[in-house]
Amino acid sequence: MYDTRGARSSARARASAVLLGAALLLAGCSSGDGDNAGAGAGITQQPKSADPFWVNPDGSAARQVATYEKAGKKTEAQQIRKIAEHPTGEWIGTENPEREARGFTEAAEKSDRTALLVLYNIPHRDCGQYSQGGAADGNAYRTWIDGVARGIGDRPATVVLEPDAVLHLVDGCTPEEFHEERYDLLKGAIAKLKSLKNTKVYLDAGNAGWGHPDQIFQPLQWAGIAQADGFSVNVANFYSTKDSIAYGKQLSAKVGGKHFVIDTSRNGNGPYTTGDQAERWCNPPGRSLGETPTTKTADPSVDAYLWVKRPGESDGTCKGGPKAGAWWASYALRLATSSK
Repeated sequence: MYDTRGARSSARARASAVLLGAALLLAGCSSGDGDNAGAGAGITQQPKSADPFWVNPDGSAARQVATYEKAGKKTEAQQIRKIAEHPTGEWIGTENPEREARGFTEAAEKSDRTALLVLYNIPHRDCGQYSQGGAADGNAYRTWIDGVARGIGDRPATVVLEPDAVLHLVDGCTPEEFHEERYDLLKGAIAKLKSLKNTKVYLDAGNAGWGHPDQIFQPLQWAGIAQADGFSVNVANFYSTKDSIAYGKQLSAKVGGKHFVIDTSRNGNGPYTTGDQAERWCNPPGRSLGETPTTKTADPSVDAYLWVKRPGESDGTCKGGPKAGAWWASYALRLATSSK
């Protein structure tokens, strides 16, 4: 069992038009520097020079800040601000991909920032684990990707494409009968997204803990990495930034020097190494926030540290957590409190 299953069902948890509409209304009246108060919590954008990605002023963490402040829980509110004030990935849902992609990219553009989108809808995803599901078939997936592309249009977007989709072809989790179609779908998705004027695409490439780059570089090539801007590592996982850089650089050397991005959302204390080995990736205790999102990284091969997984959202119904992708305030508070 590898360490990233079941952790990315955020799209389903945030597909409501109510949330999206609120985000747009708030972002629409913000200045380029995000001086407005979002969700009653005063959430602003980070300086563009260090972090060009859009902060959603009405995300789950922002609303939690407002809830704590209303209840007079100032200490808790201040801790959750560590999450709310930084950009996190917007996981596009299954029902209205065009509307969601348009909404997030329009809101980001109005704030003079770039939207960070995560696409996680490949058929047969997550091998029947906590985040199982995905598009019904290849044609449904292509239609969904087309909708996302129409929604993005010419607006700036950075896309993390299909966490674990290639990894699960390599580790034996995805049955052989689905391999050829998956490679074709990923290659087609990259081509469609890269046809857009201002969209960068990073194809997911696993994490530092699952295996050696020799096992995945060729599948990445078959999936179209040559046409992508690069790859992502450590999505929804906990491996240190140092180990993730080492893994990414080894892999980069095998795929034409492609750059990569690292999910640092919860890797501040590294991976969980005790307890149930089969689910060390699922809501592990004692973790903390990692490096905050930025394009100023420790290595020129790393384009950005990103919070792809939204800190505070459950990995699944394990260790007392709610369903995958659901906001879990007490876990968010523990992540924030244990961070610097």
